[in-house]
Amino acid sequence: MNFLEGEVLLIDKAYGWTSFDVVNKIRWNLKKKLDVKNIKVGHAGTLDPLATGLLIICTGKKTKTIESLMVGKKTYTGTFLVGKTTPSYDLETEFNHEFPTAHITQEAILQVANSIVGVQMQVPPLFSAKQIDGKRAYEFAREGKTMELKANEIEIETFLVTANRFPEIDFEITCSKGTYIRSIARDFGEKLGSGATLIELRRTKSGTFDLANALTIDAFLAEIF
Repeated sequence: MNFLEGEVLLIDKAYGWTSFDVVNKIRWNLKKKLDVKNIKVGHAGTLDPLATGLLIICTGKKTKTIESLMVGKKTYTGTFLVGKTTPSYDLETEFNHEFPTAHITQEAILQVANSIVGVQMQVPPLFSAKQIDGKRAYEFAREGKTMELKANEIEIETFLVTANRFPEIDFEITCSKGTYIRSIARDFGEKLGSGATLIELRRTKSGTFDLANALTIDAFLAEIF
């Protein structure tokens, strides 16, 4: 592989790692292997630290193609917990509210999932990397400040309920670039007349790339050394 000329790497990101952690780990090891002072390494499409799965990494001249690689639709699998919410809509923050769930039926769950499919305006989570006045939104959130985030147009192509272990609901969602699955958890809970939190998330596809062809960071490093 010619990392300096440019390669596209598919990494199965581990739980707890930031996308930048993966970039730094690969850059450091490539500099060591190639005996160079620096090499360009970047990622196409951020994954939250609590999410796992497909992360596209570009090296060398391929970093110039990152924007084009981010355009395609994404597929995620994961789990919503119904009846509880957190300020971040996931497990980055502690549960802060509980809601009734006795009224929720299997039929209602499927109806709500179907109602979320389509083009819509979505408000990103305050605990996100969106820029507000030169700062990341999560910086304001961690300071306890409430900021208004602009809604963005997204498209949910499919929303499948793959298992109902109520109050946990497993799903598979295919969506456009820029979709926040955490915000879908928020909307899912509200439409059920309750609340919901994203407790597990895994990206399985991004554009034409598939998690089936990805390597863990350890497996990648073992392959190049």
